[in-house]
Amino acid sequence: MSHKSRPWLLERLDSLLSETLRNAAPSDLIRHRLMVGAACFLSLANALVLLRFLQQNEVPYGAFAAGLGYLTALLLARRATTPTAPAMVLLVSVTIGLVWSTFLSKKPTGGEHAINMILPALAVYLVGPRLGLSITLLLFMALGVAHPLYREHVGIAPDALGPGKLWFGHLFAGVSFVGAWVLGSLHSTARDAAQASLERTLKELKESEGKLNSVIESTDDLVVSLDREGRLLTANSAARNVYLQRAGVVLQPGELLFLHDTPEAHKAWEARLAQVLQGQRLRLEQTYEEGGPRLVIDISVHPICGADGRVVGVTLFGRDVTARREAETRLGEMHRTLVDVSRQAGMAEVATGVLHNVGNTLNSVNISTSLVTDRLRQSRVSGLAKATQLLREHASDIPTFFARDPQGQKLPAYLIAVSDQLQEERDSLLQEMRSLGESVEHIKSIVSMQQKHARAAGAVEHVMVPQLIDEALRLHAVSFERLGIRVDRDYAQVPSIYVDRHKLLQILINLLSNARHALMDSAKQDKRLGIHVRHEPESGLLLIDVEDNGIGIAPENLVRMFTQGFTTKKTGHGFGLHISALAAAEMEGRLACSSPGPEQGAIFTLKLPLRSGTQ
Repeated sequence: MSHKSRPWLLERLDSLLSETLRNAAPSDLIRHRLMVGAACFLSLANALVLLRFLQQNEVPYGAFAAGLGYLTALLLARRATTPTAPAMVLLVSVTIGLVWSTFLSKKPTGGEHAINMILPALAVYLVGPRLGLSITLLLFMALGVAHPLYREHVGIAPDALGPGKLWFGHLFAGVSFVGAWVLGSLHSTARDAAQASLERTLKELKESEGKLNSVIESTDDLVVSLDREGRLLTANSAARNVYLQRAGVVLQPGELLFLHDTPEAHKAWEARLAQVLQGQRLRLEQTYEEGGPRLVIDISVHPICGADGRVVGVTLFGRDVTARREAETRLGEMHRTLVDVSRQAGMAEVATGVLHNVGNTLNSVNISTSLVTDRLRQSRVSGLAKATQLLREHASDIPTFFARDPQGQKLPAYLIAVSDQLQEERDSLLQEMRSLGESVEHIKSIVSMQQKHARAAGAVEHVMVPQLIDEALRLHAVSFERLGIRVDRDYAQVPSIYVDRHKLLQILINLLSNARHALMDSAKQDKRLGIHVRHEPESGLLLIDVEDNGIGIAPENLVRMFTQGFTTKKTGHGFGLHISALAAAEMEGRLACSSPGPEQGAIFTLKLPLRSGTQ
């Protein structure tokens, strides 16, 4: 049968079927086509048999019955909704034809012919094992039992073939019919089981594919699969939408995914795909500026391996991380702003301490200046000038003026008294000037210390911790004295540490300021601030404890003390301790706090690594 004639023949066969049978599953459609094809072939063969018998002036009743059955089967196939009725009519008609021809034949062994075994197999194929069994049993009774009886009692003389052989052959043929039915049933059962298993597998595959497609389509992530050449296999709606918005092109299976990118981007993706096709996995971030707002995609590229382990394609998973990157950028800017604000707050704390010390010293300067001014205003220098004027007026007769003039007689005593008083005034003024000089020197030392701390942050150096603590305390000295806070120092012998001096001073100022506020808010009269410096040789850490007996910390607030924005002060900003903890971490240290409870004080401990030598 040629390739061109086959579609024509299948079309003719389908035209003999009802619409329901024509639209059956492919495997069932083959069975339906075989049924009407066999009916057409048997009708043609039966017509030839009829012509043969009519030429011999014989009436072929069996051929008439069989032919009528074939035509009936074709008519039923054209109208039936199930193949059972036309198939059974066809099988019964074939059985009638076979039995009639066998009984009509003169050969006593006609019922044993091997061609009769086709009918059980055909019955099982067309109508299944159960209905096929009825055709097989009908054939068994007709040819395996009735035919030998007919031959023995009605047909040819038994001497042509002995009765034993006649019965043996026909019964054996009948058993063979049943065997053909059994084999056909086994084949049909296996075929149906395989078909059912295949249908279940296909159904499960479709369900799995549907679930997978549902999952892929439900995600906002981009999912794309490509073959080895970079041509598109599948893409979810998220990927198609992004590609349409950015490139203005609708993704189509089979086209190169990166065809519409710039030459540089296309070349870069070719290199990446070549790596993945070697079995590697890649992860990268791709930023797109064209075709809309800035878009940042986190892309993962994985190889797809076949059954033999060979890479047959790649999958791309993309996630839009634009919002996260923008949030990280804003967070970084906020962190830098907080650091700057914290640094300014620390500088303000330093400036406040400086201004307190300078202000108190300037009070002393003002007092000394006022005293010197008052002493100069009250000085007896003017009286001495009058006495000098009298001496000038009586310069020509000094002896007479001292001996006889009442003013001259009093003048020596007056000069002695003025001399003694001027000597006292000089000593007092010298004392005030020394005090004034000390105050100015104190101001100079405060300004010099502030200039030393105002150097650029970030420069690490060897720092003597007790000395730096004392400098931080001097900046708070006025406040501590005014508030009546007693400061207890307990410094162990510790080596210098290699740290950023500015950061460490900032932490100390924040801790001292925090302790000062805790003591200010406390109703206790005995306000104490303790500073302890010690080191742990086993851990290699230097510990600075700032302890106060102020308002303390509630247990639920202990874990939040270093959280950004957390404060218990009415006027607090909530980032002094947070920035101090960050600064400690940047110096590879740690800041911790503890408190027995409210109104029981608190201890803040700064732990820093001991380092020797230079870095």
